[in-house]
Amino acid sequence: MTFAPKSGRKPTSPRAFLAESSLYEHAVKALGRRMRTESELRRLLAARAEPGPVGHSAIDSVVRRMKENGYLNDQSYAETYARLRQQNDKFGRRRVQQDLRQKGLPAPLIDATLDARYANLSEEALARQYLDRKRIPKPEGPKDTARIMRRLVAAGFSTGVIYKILRQWEVPDETLAALDNVSDNLSDDPAASDS
Repeated sequence: MTFAPKSGRKPTSPRAFLAESSLYEHAVKALGRRMRTESELRRLLAARAEPGPVGHSAIDSVVRRMKENGYLNDQSYAETYARLRQQNDKFGRRRVQQDLRQKGLPAPLIDATLDARYANLSEEALARQYLDRKRIPKPEGPKDTARIMRRLVAAGFSTGVIYKILRQWEVPDETLAALDNVSDNLSDDPAASDS
């Protein structure tokens, strides 16, 4: 009597390492599914390449070819990503900055891209667009107010802009004072406080 694995899948044998030409094909297919940064593509290829100097050399060669053929461009990626997050999701600069850092893009490229994208944009207007897009109504009480503040901070907006919007909504001063504790905790988080 033999037992099948609980997941219903057959046990898999370890994948064979890919040669440079196969790595290139794998990279083209991966980029065909979605845009990636150079850092993301290198991580993806490292899982399929031979470990050590031979694999690193093959990955370097594949990445170089991808750039030469115009398939891989971190600047274009950053610009497209920032544009889509700002226009479609209505995210603030801080959120997009954090996302691009997680994708492995260099800080100077991120800063230049975001400076261009958010230069002539009112953070308050964008925060209001975010609230409209998410259909977030005026808060009914302290819990709603705290929830809205957390959502706006997570979407990349500064606490100054958030407080301005809450004051315009005529949120009571005692509720805003209670939020100071929330904003102090958020300012301790370096990812939330970067501008």
